[in-house]
Amino acid sequence: MSAARTGPSGFVNSLEESVIAGLLGLMTIITFANVVARFAFNSNILWALELTVFLFAWLVLLGASYAVKVHAHLGVDAILNMLSPGPRKVLALIAVGCCLLFSLLLLKGAYDYWAVFADLPPTSGRWFPTGFDMKARSQSFYEVQDVPMVGALRFLEDLINYGDAYEKLPKVVPYIVLPLSMLLLVFRFVQTAAQILRGETDRMVASHEVEDELEAVRHQQGEHD
Repeated sequence: MSAARTGPSGFVNSLEESVIAGLLGLMTIITFANVVARFAFNSNILWALELTVFLFAWLVLLGASYAVKVHAHLGVDAILNMLSPGPRKVLALIAVGCCLLFSLLLLKGAYDYWAVFADLPPTSGRWFPTGFDMKARSQSFYEVQDVPMVGALRFLEDLINYGDAYEKLPKVVPYIVLPLSMLLLVFRFVQTAAQILRGETDRMVASHEVEDELEAVRHQQGEHD
């Protein structure tokens, strides 16, 4: 077993992959069950579509940070390949710095959007937080349209909704993926910058998918010859 699959880092890798795979599997099961209910029993799972949309959002947002970690995002490295190692490292750090700045802006926006549903104050400041806006109106009573409330989350009624009962799932639950995924994205870009500084990689993303596929085809042809 490789080192990447052992120890704490291996556990985190497996956990992330399991969560992403679980979200995809759950989407498939819910969609299949709704199709069966509709065409076999002339019925409908009312909350299936909305829950599938939420799961897809979780899949995309969490998958984005994981793709940064494994360098799976697409990139153009035509200029990088023409440079010597020194300038290549500088250019890679500039690129990851721009991505880190952008992810920090996304994190602020994501937190501010989610905070009002969690009865928390959003940050003040247009671009970067300058404090907290204590005058912001709480929207913790907002519910989703179809997904029913889950019994295990009833504690939220006293925690953020001042004792009022939820009939549907409060928006604070599915929307928590917004700040969570953006925080993970920031963390992954910091990790990538550290890898570049340590000389473990010379670029932020890999863009050799075509070359890898051609090499795989050549290898298969060589085995058949």
